[in-house]
Amino acid sequence: MEKLDKYFGGYPSQNKVARLLFSHGIKVIDGKAFCGEIVQSDSAIGRAAKVDRRVVRTTLERISSIPELDSIYSKLECMLSMEDLAPEIGCSTIKIIPTDAKMSGIVSGITDILYRHGLSIRQAAVDDKGDREQSVLTVVIDGTVPPELIPELRASRGVSSIILKVKEKV
Repeated sequence: MEKLDKYFGGYPSQNKVARLLFSHGIKVIDGKAFCGEIVQSDSAIGRAAKVDRRVVRTTLERISSIPELDSIYSKLECMLSMEDLAPEIGCSTIKIIPTDAKMSGIVSGITDILYRHGLSIRQAAVDDKGDREQSVLTVVIDGTVPPELIPELRASRGVSSIILKVKEKV
């Protein structure tokens, strides 16, 4: 995210913390970090970012003191991803890697194909971790992915590749 480079370009350790917070949707309010309503400790964030807790404290205070950053970080939210638990609940996961993440209509093309095959979507999320060039569409569907669906998904407009995680038979 360009705004982070603007404010943390000369502070690589703080930049690392700011990017970690952003990529995980960790909200910052009044110099405190939250995952939902749960306060996150400076030490825990520091361990995750591999920096000293004092760097975390400085970063959180800086974010809250800069209106442009405060208006972004105060609105972040964590979101449940069903991707890894899909097999446990009888679902399959389809990850779509786009040819160009800025291309419109990729999500509608994929959901149209799923609809025509009578598949129910449990979750669909586009994740870019702050870097649009790295965007990935993850779709969790009820049941298994029919084999005939794979070439159709692969041929959909804007799709570079697909990765499947299918429901395991019990």
